[in-house]
Amino acid sequence: MTNRLRIALAQLNPKVGALADNLALAKSALNNAVAARADVLMLSELFLTGYFPDDLLFKPQFVADAIAAARELVAATKGLQTTLILPTVWLEQEVLYNAVLVVEDSEIIATRYKRELPHTDVFYERRYFTPGPLPEPVSIKGISIGIPICEDIWHPWVSAQLVRLGAEILLCPNGSPYWTNKQHIRKELVRARVAEDGVPMLYLNQVGGQDEPGL
Repeated sequence: MTNRLRIALAQLNPKVGALADNLALAKSALNNAVAARADVLMLSELFLTGYFPDDLLFKPQFVADAIAAARELVAATKGLQTTLILPTVWLEQEVLYNAVLVVEDSEIIATRYKRELPHTDVFYERRYFTPGPLPEPVSIKGISIGIPICEDIWHPWVSAQLVRLGAEILLCPNGSPYWTNKQHIRKELVRARVAEDGVPMLYLNQVGGQDEPGL
C-alpha cells in the first residue's frame, strides 16, 4: 500500500507496422522509467503496432507477431519494481480487442478492453475489434486505478463506472491522430471528466504522424 505513485508517461512516436522498432522503443522507455524509479510506466494506445494499423489487423501473422512482441515486453519486466501499462492488440478466445495489459514482474495481472470503438472520420475500429465490457479498476501498488482507453473518455459513463467502482485516479492512453486545432478540445474533454468524477486523470497521447509507415 502506498499513498504516492511516481508515474512515467512515454510520449513517443511509434510507427505503424514497425513492430521491432516499436518494441525497442518500448524497452528503452521501460529502462528509463526504472532508472527514474517510476512506480508505473504507461505507453500510448496500440503502441507496438502503431496507431492505426488498419488492414494489417486482417493479417493473422501480423496479429500473432504483435502479440508475440507484447509477450516479449511482458517478459522484459521480470525482476523490475515498475508496473507496466501496455496498450496492445490482444486475442481472447479468437476475439480481437484493443486492449491494455497491466504487467508486474513479468506477470499479466489484469487485462482491460476498450469499450467505446470509434467509427467516424479517420477511425474504423469497429471494423477490426470487438468492444469490451464496461471496465473495472485495477489495483496497482494498493491504489485503485481506472484505465479508460482513448475514445472511452468521450463517453462519460465509462469514467463514471470506474470511479463508482472505486478508481482513485484515471490513466488514459491515447492514439489520437494529428488534427488541426483539436488540442483545446482534448484538454476541455479531460477537464470535463475530472470535474464530473472528482478524480485526477493523466492523458497520454503519442507524437508524430500516424500515417508514417515503418514497413
